Amino acid sequence: LPISMSHHPEFPNLHVPHWHRPHIGEHRWPVSFVVAVVIFLQYSLPKSLSLWIQPEIVIVEAILTIIIFAISPGRIEVHRKSTWWTSVALTGVMTASNIASAVELVKRLIDGTIKSPSNLLAFGGSIWLTNIVVFSLWYWEFDRGGPGARAEAIDPYPDFLFPQMTDPEYSPANWTPTYFDYLFTSYTNASAFSPTDVMPLSRWAKMLMMVQSATSLITVGLVVARAVNILH
Repeated sequence: LPISMSHHPEFPNLHVPHWHRPHIGEHRWPVSFVVAVVIFLQYSLPKSLSLWIQPEIVIVEAILTIIIFAISPGRIEVHRKSTWWTSVALTGVMTASNIASAVELVKRLIDGTIKSPSNLLAFGGSIWLTNIVVFSLWYWEFDRGGPGARAEAIDPYPDFLFPQMTDPEYSPANWTPTYFDYLFTSYTNASAFSPTDVMPLSRWAKMLMMVQSATSLITVGLVVARAVNILH
């Protein structure tokens, strides 16, 4: 728009950052789908790489997912504390389960009890993928208070700086990050071991990305090294 229109009464929000403007909420189903994938991956892990209560953990995760979807099956347009806390609890359970599996995997890599390179790559890949999804959920749930709070534009300060925020000419005026953007952020951080195009701004975001990078580096490094050693 021309500069002369920047203060036009019909365009009062022209210079207001998009994250300060309420917007239509994103759909719940993409998140529910990836959570279902994680539940399947954790269920498929062998007992040697899982907690002894893993079946119960999977059941709890499935129940929490159903509860969240039943409460908010459509678009996430408002911030509901009950839904948000249930989502945080679900992410916490999945995180604890995956950490336990990663620890067991490291133990078996060190003592050399996993002999098959195909099993090693499959189990390591499963834990690594779960790590990506779990941290993407943390980013998605906490950035500016969560998806509902972002839709209502409650928090004035972003925790993650997306490229579209600094270069609005490359995105629609109503652009807002959805779960896929956080999943991509988590994937690049887990594979590059550092932020790429999305920068963490708040301290909790920086801390989470540090933990994810370290976890991914240890898992991938040990799995690849052991697999190469077995193949030789």
